[in-house]
Amino acid sequence: MTGHGGAGFLSGMKPLILVAYATKKGSTEEVAQSIARRLSEQDLVVDVRAAADVDDLHGYDGAVLGSALYMGRLHEDARTFLRRHRSDLAGLPFAVFAMGPRTLREEDVADSRKQLAAALAKDPTLEPFATAIFGGVLDPSKQRFPFNRMPASDARDWNAIRAWADEVAARFALIDAVA
Repeated sequence: MTGHGGAGFLSGMKPLILVAYATKKGSTEEVAQSIARRLSEQDLVVDVRAAADVDDLHGYDGAVLGSALYMGRLHEDARTFLRRHRSDLAGLPFAVFAMGPRTLREEDVADSRKQLAAALAKDPTLEPFATAIFGGVLDPSKQRFPFNRMPASDARDWNAIRAWADEVAARFALIDAVA
């Protein structure tokens, strides 16, 4: 039971999962959309929204939050989402992914993982059942100086993103099984 009596739990329908994202340039939204598609393929009902557009979590049976990491911090909209919905998230299964490193080198991913862990540790009541770090995207044409001088990169591993989404979907599917 979610503690919320979410729409899926109360009605006997499939669980309703929120996939919220915080992004500046759009790559986190692209990953959120991919995760949402994967959850839908696993017979979950999914609502994809910008984190800033989520007023409350009433009716949701679970949530996924995605955020870009900028200079070691979650996007402001993600930080606000976590603060605003902290009590609701305490009663919901939720997962978090972050986009960050320009490469998938072990040390770059580890640094981003530490940044995500530090962000989540600021509120010990936040206990996502899954977290993930995915490579980020740098499109110099969308950047200001000095970042517009850097080489373009896209370190997203779509196979890893799909695999993580499948793991998250399996956890959310348990909501329906328990109901």
